Amino acid sequence: MSRRVVAGRHFPSVLLVAGVLLALALGACAPATPRTTFPPLGQTPGPAGDDTAATRKVIVDALSGAGIQAVDAQRTYRPAEGALLAAAPRSLLQVTLPADPTHGYILVYSLGSEAAATAAANDQASYLASSVAKAYYPPGTSFVLRVIGNNVVFFSWLPPDSPDPQTPEVQRVLESL
Repeated sequence: MSRRVVAGRHFPSVLLVAGVLLALALGACAPATPRTTFPPLGQTPGPAGDDTAATRKVIVDALSGAGIQAVDAQRTYRPAEGALLAAAPRSLLQVTLPADPTHGYILVYSLGSEAAATAAANDQASYLASSVAKAYYPPGTSFVLRVIGNNVVFFSWLPPDSPDPQTPEVQRVLESL
């Protein structure tokens, strides 16, 4: 059996060396610490309480003006989140959607300052554009991400799968804030 020789070496050896170098180069590009989307086990961010009360009122009033009701959620809900929002205290509202009663969640995160809220919103936007988030959110998911004072407002929904005709209006109202 004859082997092909390239530059004085056996061809399979060149491929092996090239493969190892490629793996090392790709490993060097990987982040040193993985981006987590949830705090460690046993650590759930607490409710935001008064820190989000003014933003919550702005949302409820704006939706009410469009004939849509939003109330404090009776269920728990935790979307996939970037690292900064994952650790932030939050309030959870749910829009009353008669044809879709298990959706319509609006999260209001408390970040302590407008600069921290802006940084967290930018981090969330980057996270939503990442391949990791695409595993959690189906293609076509619409997002609303707003900074109001020290708070970040987050809402997501999937237009083709939403049976309630009010859901697009929820997005429109939240985008107007």
